[in-house]
Amino acid sequence: MSLRDRIATPEGKRRYVRTLFATIADRYDFITVALSYGQDRRWKRRLIDLAQPGPASRALDLATGTGDIAFGLASRGARVVGLDITLRMLELAVAKHRGTEGARASVSFLQGDMLALPFPTASFDIVTTGYGLRNVPNLATAIDEIGRVLAPGGQVLSLDFNRPSNALVRAAYLVYLTAVGATLGWVLHRDPDTYRYIPASIRQYPGAEAVARMFEARGFMLVRAYPVLGGLMTIHHAVRT
Repeated sequence: MSLRDRIATPEGKRRYVRTLFATIADRYDFITVALSYGQDRRWKRRLIDLAQPGPASRALDLATGTGDIAFGLASRGARVVGLDITLRMLELAVAKHRGTEGARASVSFLQGDMLALPFPTASFDIVTTGYGLRNVPNLATAIDEIGRVLAPGGQVLSLDFNRPSNALVRAAYLVYLTAVGATLGWVLHRDPDTYRYIPASIRQYPGAEAVARMFEARGFMLVRAYPVLGGLMTIHHAVRT
């Protein structure tokens, strides 16, 4: 079965994504740096700057991966929960930041699903995610869950790949990601499909403007989509009513 067919349905995508991230967890930091031209951490700092967390902030970082955004929020004083579906990612997050005692004290990690968040309503002031929304099997449900756990006036911020609206730019971008992904997949995992998932998921993704409209339709206000890397990436920022 082709990669496209394997992620064509919500259940198929759920299974594929869970297996994929368990496979790539130990290479995750390297891949995010390689595919972002070394800019990944700068973009995450920008997201955190937009959130303006403080000592009273209750923050939830979804698809936390190895914890970059979670620990960045904690370094500004927030009390943070980092949630990820992949246990190995969480193990790496703890090990990666073992020496940063102050940040560790204000961050806890939990394995869980973005589509069924294990928190009461209005539990957080800030919800963040890096490369999370594009990977969920049901984007509308994920946004609804974010809205549920945010307190009124709370913020959501998401960093992710964009699906360029210009057909020529989109085609060139996807060809580039497919070629680079196949090469990295073969070199690192002996499987060219491993990172071909990224362009395949972008083909399914609604794109920055459509995602912004989805936030608005689900009760968020002041929705902004900040272009990053010439619009190839996007930071979404919205406030819960």
